[in-house]
Amino acid sequence: MKKKIMFAFALLCVFCRSIAGCSGDNPEQSAAPEHIAGLEKVITAAGLPEQIVGYEGMLVSFNKDAHVPNWVAWELTADEVAGTVPRAKDFLVDNSVEGCALPKDYSYSGYDRGHMAPAGDMKWSETAMQQSFYMTNICPQNNDLNSGAWMRLEEKCRTWALADSAIMIVAGPVLSDELTETIGDTGVAVPRRFFKVILSPYANPPRGIAFIMDNGKVSGGMQAASVTIDEVERITGHDFFSVLPDDVEAQVESECRFHYWSTLKPKK
Repeated sequence: MKKKIMFAFALLCVFCRSIAGCSGDNPEQSAAPEHIAGLEKVITAAGLPEQIVGYEGMLVSFNKDAHVPNWVAWELTADEVAGTVPRAKDFLVDNSVEGCALPKDYSYSGYDRGHMAPAGDMKWSETAMQQSFYMTNICPQNNDLNSGAWMRLEEKCRTWALADSAIMIVAGPVLSDELTETIGDTGVAVPRRFFKVILSPYANPPRGIAFIMDNGKVSGGMQAASVTIDEVERITGHDFFSVLPDDVEAQVESECRFHYWSTLKPKK
């Protein structure tokens, strides 16, 4: 992955933050977070086809049989939220990726071309913005989800990046469900559910939360869809943030404090 999250930095800083000043409800964020190598790497569920593709702004695990990503991971910083690059217009095929869907597979299907890593998180770079429109970053989403709870969660993530200086996000379809519907000549699998896991590694102490959303109207919205990262790992079979020290990983993946996250405000 070509972003600054790949800059190597000792993991010891996370461990130290986890044991120093753990006030819980009033974490103190660093003004200039140190970068931790490897947070974007996911151990993909056994048995899923996988081609890892590194783009400027995201890391993709692509599934050539389902023609959708297994997961997409990216860092979002406060500076990136303030980017001004205009939204791209055209969806693109990545010819270097086996099984990549075509934009026309979605035409007249009744499903949106739903971004996993949203274009709104890629306004800091023209290249990152363009690459977010590769079909390797896209899944069939019901418009009720894509323009509803999923979009509101994307907006919340930008607020959380502004509040915590930087967050790590991994999103994708739940491919452990039985998938019986496909669209287009390519046969793109239509997921029944989607997940998003979020880590704030530079908060003091670090925090995590996750969401599982049906591919349709999400009854109860984000709060009803909030779960622990452990729960997403159980459902999907993926393993997130394994580079963290074991005690830190266990803590952030076992918590689901939606009310606390929902009240975070950008730093002034």
